[in-house]
Amino acid sequence: MPSSSNTSIANRACTKAEADFATWLMMAKLGSFDDLPSNAQSFLTNYRTRLETMSEAESTALAVREVYSAYYSEMGGVGAPPELKARTPTTEGKGMRFQRGPKPQSDQSAARHSTRPMIGKSLWALLIFASMVALIVAYRFLTE
Repeated sequence: MPSSSNTSIANRACTKAEADFATWLMMAKLGSFDDLPSNAQSFLTNYRTRLETMSEAESTALAVREVYSAYYSEMGGVGAPPELKARTPTTEGKGMRFQRGPKPQSDQSAARHSTRPMIGKSLWALLIFASMVALIVAYRFLTE
């Protein structure tokens, strides 16, 4: 059983690997491949090579696993990185989104928020406007 510090390192490494790989992939698609660090370029090159023999989902999962392994050892993880339960990425639209369940909302909370945001937003806008007018008047008064 892995220790709690190794599990913590593994969770951080996995999250960072997923985010970095998605960022690198998007940058490469936008034409900024040469601006990426050399390790990112090598991971993406391996990813593109594997796309010829396997599906995009399999190649992405393997590439993220490679990045995760590298990050795990860089962050001080001992031994082989533990297997983590994979989140379920969805590829609807642009980029990768991870699914979360909807937040439950109580009836009282829903009723309170139905009119309150409009009053709060307009009050903040009024306060900001009044502050800016006061600053302009003070500036003109002090510069004369």
